[in-house]
Amino acid sequence: MTKPPIPENEGNRLATLRSLGLLDTPPEERFDRVTRLAKRLFNVPVALVSLVDENRQWFKSNQGLAASETPREDAFCAHTIFEADGMIVNDTLLDERFARNPLVTGNPNIRFYAGYPLTAPNGCKLGTLCVIDAEPRELCAEDIDLLRDLTGMVEAEFTAVELATMDELTGISNRRGFNLLAEKALETCKRLRQDVSLVAFDLNYFKEINDMLGHAAGDQALKDFARCLTDTFRDCDVIGRMGGDEFWVLLCDAHSNDVPSLLNRFQDAVSTLNHVKQRPYRLDYSVGTASCSPYKPSSIKFMGDQADADLYEHKQSKRNAVSIA
Repeated sequence: MTKPPIPENEGNRLATLRSLGLLDTPPEERFDRVTRLAKRLFNVPVALVSLVDENRQWFKSNQGLAASETPREDAFCAHTIFEADGMIVNDTLLDERFARNPLVTGNPNIRFYAGYPLTAPNGCKLGTLCVIDAEPRELCAEDIDLLRDLTGMVEAEFTAVELATMDELTGISNRRGFNLLAEKALETCKRLRQDVSLVAFDLNYFKEINDMLGHAAGDQALKDFARCLTDTFRDCDVIGRMGGDEFWVLLCDAHSNDVPSLLNRFQDAVSTLNHVKQRPYRLDYSVGTASCSPYKPSSIKFMGDQADADLYEHKQSKRNAVSIA
């Protein structure tokens, strides 16, 4: 049996997958109708929308299979995400990659597999739409085109989900998306006994930039600030635009003592951007922080309230933070 490799963009791929907020959620008709259609059109006992998580494949839509997930190392779909044109295995017992796979030698006794990778709008391969049979079989060219078309239907739903959770201007999570991701990240950190910190940012004199230079300049300032955030903080951190010129970052496995050095690194990134960019203003911001210990768990709302209060004090103490020509 050949174990699936790990994509080079694995960190970004997992972050994209989790940003959709689909993992470990109840079945949804918009995905189930595609797998029902695939099962009927291909006349197979199993059709799945499979999402390849860090250590497992989890089935967002499942027609005909008893399990809700399997180990990633056994997953056919973990191989398929490397195949731009899909992966078809006509007879698993004749394919050395899968002949000794436990999903072939045991339940559900896969003998035929056909899957097509599900691609997010940013290009990351998140999982597959696949059909499975307990008997060997082949697909014709028309069948392959049909599987590709059905995959496009699932990808369209991914786009709709992303639009509901992503900020269109900056490309990072919006308030809804941030809260979905942050709650999951907080649960994980509690389970692993890790400290968590929340940082709230607010651009100073953003209204003046809009009023004096126009909304296009204001939009660019927001995009530049978001880029500094994503370039500075880690893939495991959760970054979101909470509305207007307010941004939050949830720092996973970060003690309050770690925060000052991280903020210094972010300030360096903003300073470099201000130096490089030729524009009649400079980005400046106020910041507030809050932290919690795994031995005294908190909530995103409670930490957000604390960070906002700290931010307000910081903002009140700043004067003449941005100059506009």
